[in-house]
Amino acid sequence: MDRIEVEIVRLPGSEGLPLPRYMSGGASGLDLPAAVPAPVTIAPGAIELVPTGFAIAVPEGYEAQVRSRSGMALRHGVFVLNSPGTIDSDYRGEVGVILANLGKEPFAVARGDRIAQLVVARVSSVSWVEGEILVSTGRDSGGFGHTGGDGGAGS
Repeated sequence: MDRIEVEIVRLPGSEGLPLPRYMSGGASGLDLPAAVPAPVTIAPGAIELVPTGFAIAVPEGYEAQVRSRSGMALRHGVFVLNSPGTIDSDYRGEVGVILANLGKEPFAVARGDRIAQLVVARVSSVSWVEGEILVSTGRDSGGFGHTGGDGGAGS
């Protein structure tokens, strides 16, 4: 496993909150806390931008991905809307989490609640090589369930 250093700055409103942290030895994502001054309720069907109280400096050649927490998604229908949300290496603003509630009940977010995960990953830079045709594969342009594995019964 690679280990890199990422600079982090506490912003006003993050006092008393833990830094993002791994919750187990094998975790790939650091849990992000909510830096809300008072509880925020996300109504069914609603979307909220929840602050974390931190800004980070992702090293060049890496990105940080904001991802849903599986328990929140399964039990409450609350997830990171643009998952994974990308934090580029040149962004220096506050890390915010866009939460959507597809559940049937309002969902309350309290200060310090773990609302998402942050995964730092290497990225590649693309140089396009323009051509006339692409090398053929067994799949070619088949997509969107063309192999029959659409997730339905009997797939």
